[in-house]
Amino acid sequence: MTAPRTPAVGAPTARLEGPAKVTGTAPYAYEHPATDPLYLHPVLSTVARGRATVVHTAEAELLKGVHAVLTSANAPRLADTEDAEFAVLQSDEVAFRGQFVAAVVAETPETAREAAALVRVEYEERPHEVELDPGHQDLHTPRESDTGSPPDTRQGDVEAELARAVVLVDEVYRTPRQDNNPMEPHTTVALWETLPDRLTLYDSTQGVHTVRETMAAVFGLDPENVRVTAPHVGGGFGAKGAAKAHNVLAGLAARAVPGRTVKFALTRRHMFSLVGYRSPTVQRIRLGADAAGRLGAVVHDSTGLTSRVKEYVEQSGLCSRMMYAAPARATTHRLAALDVPIPFWMRAPGEAPGMFALETAMDELAEACGVDPVELRVRNEPGADPETGRPWSGRRLVECLREGAERFGWYERDPSPGPHRDGQWLVGTGVASAVHPRANNPGSVAEVEYGSDGRYTVSIGAVDIGTGARTALTQISAEALDCPVGRVRLRIGDSDLPGATVAGGSSGTSSWGTAVFEAVRAFRDEHGADPGPGARTRAEASHNPDLERYAMYSFGAHFAEVRVHADTGEVRVPRMLGVFSVGRVINPRTARSQLVGGMVMGLSAALHEHSVVDPRHGHVVNGDLAGYHVATNADVGGVEAHWLDETDPHLNPMGAAGVGEIGIVGMPAAIGNAARHATGLRVRELPLTPDRFLH
Repeated sequence: MTAPRTPAVGAPTARLEGPAKVTGTAPYAYEHPATDPLYLHPVLSTVARGRATVVHTAEAELLKGVHAVLTSANAPRLADTEDAEFAVLQSDEVAFRGQFVAAVVAETPETAREAAALVRVEYEERPHEVELDPGHQDLHTPRESDTGSPPDTRQGDVEAELARAVVLVDEVYRTPRQDNNPMEPHTTVALWETLPDRLTLYDSTQGVHTVRETMAAVFGLDPENVRVTAPHVGGGFGAKGAAKAHNVLAGLAARAVPGRTVKFALTRRHMFSLVGYRSPTVQRIRLGADAAGRLGAVVHDSTGLTSRVKEYVEQSGLCSRMMYAAPARATTHRLAALDVPIPFWMRAPGEAPGMFALETAMDELAEACGVDPVELRVRNEPGADPETGRPWSGRRLVECLREGAERFGWYERDPSPGPHRDGQWLVGTGVASAVHPRANNPGSVAEVEYGSDGRYTVSIGAVDIGTGARTALTQISAEALDCPVGRVRLRIGDSDLPGATVAGGSSGTSSWGTAVFEAVRAFRDEHGADPGPGARTRAEASHNPDLERYAMYSFGAHFAEVRVHADTGEVRVPRMLGVFSVGRVINPRTARSQLVGGMVMGLSAALHEHSVVDPRHGHVVNGDLAGYHVATNADVGGVEAHWLDETDPHLNPMGAAGVGEIGIVGMPAAIGNAARHATGLRVRELPLTPDRFLH
């Protein structure tokens, strides 16, 4: 696949929606204008497991302005409850603390909230388990259908390689539960119309077509009678990558008051039980190597948790299957099914916690061998994908490491482990590799139409969650059409537009851009180079056989400087630098924003983020942004994101891969490794709070 080259792609074009966002005129889901709307507020369970035996609603129903109080006794029945996550108010069973047990629809949000507080629920409480214990007697192996790949793998004679290793690293690494907290919480505005039944949702989502398919099935509607729009989304990180229980509750409420628009916005506290989170992990890494640090065996055993309601796997061991050369390797995943909310995608699911463990272990191996950490990674560079044997579509990790070391001043450091003192501060530097799959998901469709004004309208049901997709897709469209950006009118964010895959897995630009190129090719074949007004063609992205021929990954190298206060243990990170191999960069301005944002989120994971669950009651104690700390301006020092000049000819017509997630992968390990270099203390558990350094 080849493409014409114009100045559109590669230009640092400003966000097309930028003026609307900074002036406050860009409409988000909850701001959809509606005549005489009603408002929804939920009642959440206060026990971790049991049954709601009685729900007292009389007092709430008498409050002026209340239109409906929904419980499992009177909520409309759903057509499909096979997925238990969506069986909202369909029974009195309680599976976790913070589950919907009732909801109020009222004239104002204040009235709805007041009425919800008046609903009293009596429970039959049952024993519960909410804490991850790697020694849990009921650990199970997840099904391959839940992981998309085998949960366990083995290559070569692992035991023999470990036995002959001159240097052995055998340690356990822990990452905590982390909760998605995009600036815009999950919101839905729902309207149920009758004759025929039709549901419209204005939703904060990463995939309008994904939500439409789920809601159509759950409510027994023809997909053509469900419309989902998401013109602007204030962040997602994966949590908005699929329909969730709040979408169903909004639909139920709208169905109870047909013809009236119902607005529903989750509070920050609601989000800690209803939209998914990153599972805590306990990961044992064993690395066997010769005296020079060349790996003979890589063993990665990962344990996480899932909900009894619905299985989800944080696949932390995947990167260890392909990251470094070794004749033997094994990975396993085990799950504890607990009475907890359902975990779900959070930026680089699997890769983020998995690479913290692997890259910390690699740093320990470098120290044990007396080899520079950069050089150790170079010595273990594989010529082909160790897992599949396929050639790389583009693996330039060594170049990222070399260039990053040069830019960062890596070789100026004292290589000995700390402490390294600068007054009251202990100062050190660390490195870690980054990796993320280059995804190109099938199924997206694009439409091209030529207008009487000489402009092309390109339509695709993609969603811009703040990543700059609207701008990048316009640039891709201009390149495909070989015309200036100003002659392209892009339509996205509506399920009435041609189907598009979800904005997740760093796959949006690749998948949607491929569909655009296919549509332009079909348009040219049908209408020629001089189309008349009204000429229109749509096409679906065709299958790319190279996806099965090559191993497609993006790579990167993170470098960090860390300062730890000798008396208080306070950790500061004055410098972070990353160099990435991500194929052709569509827009340097938005790409840098995504990479820097990922690196800062990695900093946040390293130093702050930790959801604390009370084992007695099953709730997150710090379930708001006052207690759940994320990195803010004061935490962030200098951040530099660079990339190699390259194109991946095997991935898609643009030669570009996504950049949304690779920035977070490896960053916590680089910071942890720098803290070890600074203090001489090895911390194998996130976050790196001050108490861990006060020994």
